[in-house]
Amino acid sequence: MQNEVRELPLSGVRLLDLTRHPDERGVFTEIMRSDWKSLLGEDPVLQANLSVTYPSIVRAWHRHKRGQADYFLTLKGTVKVCIYDEEEAHLLEAVLSEARMQVLRVPGHYWHGFKVVSPEPAYLVYFVNRLYDYKMPDEERRPWDDPQIVPRKINGRTDDPRCNKPWDWFYPSHR
Repeated sequence: MQNEVRELPLSGVRLLDLTRHPDERGVFTEIMRSDWKSLLGEDPVLQANLSVTYPSIVRAWHRHKRGQADYFLTLKGTVKVCIYDEEEAHLLEAVLSEARMQVLRVPGHYWHGFKVVSPEPAYLVYFVNRLYDYKMPDEERRPWDDPQIVPRKINGRTDDPRCNKPWDWFYPSHR
């Protein structure tokens, strides 16, 4: 049985809590199913990738212009995923952790990336709805510290002290 999918404040960005089934042998979790239409819509999942990233490393920014959607799941460690809508100057943050298994859908036309915020490496599995094209990759990049990423709104709020400044991956979000 699938849990409820939550729509986040950028169109097409969705979050699904996964159901874990513990027993005396361990834990079983379904992490992706083609019949999860409330998460996938009409996206077929065509490829799965694993990224192992060291603590405090930022992997950003990139986007996909030909319709790729990414589905992020952290198996080990904790990451902060940021999604930036350049037209609206709206940035979303989502923390994904092994402690609460969730799948985050990121439409590829948004700039996105992540930072490992756990003291150990993070293991991030991501599913995509387009095969990687080695000859003509669907990937546009900009530096992780690009000063042109200046959110006017963060997580739906305009009163966040990080608004209207170049995005700082290392600014403590709890302040």
